[in-house]
Amino acid sequence: MEEEIEKCITLLKEGKVILYPTDTVWGIGCDATCEEAVSRIYSIKQRNEKKSMIILLDSMQRLPMYVKKIPLIAWDLLAHVTRPTTFVYQSAYNLPEKLIHSDGTIAIRIVQHDFCRRLIRGLGHPLISTSANIAGEPTPQTFDKISQEIIRQMDYVVSQEQSTSVEFKPSRLIKFLDDYNFTIIRD
Repeated sequence: MEEEIEKCITLLKEGKVILYPTDTVWGIGCDATCEEAVSRIYSIKQRNEKKSMIILLDSMQRLPMYVKKIPLIAWDLLAHVTRPTTFVYQSAYNLPEKLIHSDGTIAIRIVQHDFCRRLIRGLGHPLISTSANIAGEPTPQTFDKISQEIIRQMDYVVSQEQSTSVEFKPSRLIKFLDDYNFTIIRD
């Protein structure tokens, strides 16, 4: 696994796009702070640039680097989450403009997946995580359901966990409304 992580870090630092396993479905990813790579993912997915994407962090301690005001309730929820959950925060910053929704929000998930956590930690930046499909098509639940059209456009495909046949689903999605309130968008 170490060799795979090092190879990915090198490519991500060069602005490359990878296909990698996450704590939910397989993701198309890049260094979330690299504007050119982020643009390339929008192009690969044929995704409307007004639709923001999820970023992954390796720990809660990195949140203040990308969210100006973290709701008080966020710390409690993050400390007790037991399944992959993406939180939508107000007041995003230090990220390419395309990643930040027009209302100033950003969707962030703290990964529980060992490979992802180590990759993000080694890179030192958040990763984009978007499902490995063309916008509007069904999300592939396993690696073998990812289209060759997507795979051909990647600079690198991680070999880790390709043979895993367990079907995963996208993360729960929760949006913070203020310091004490939130709404569940996807359960």
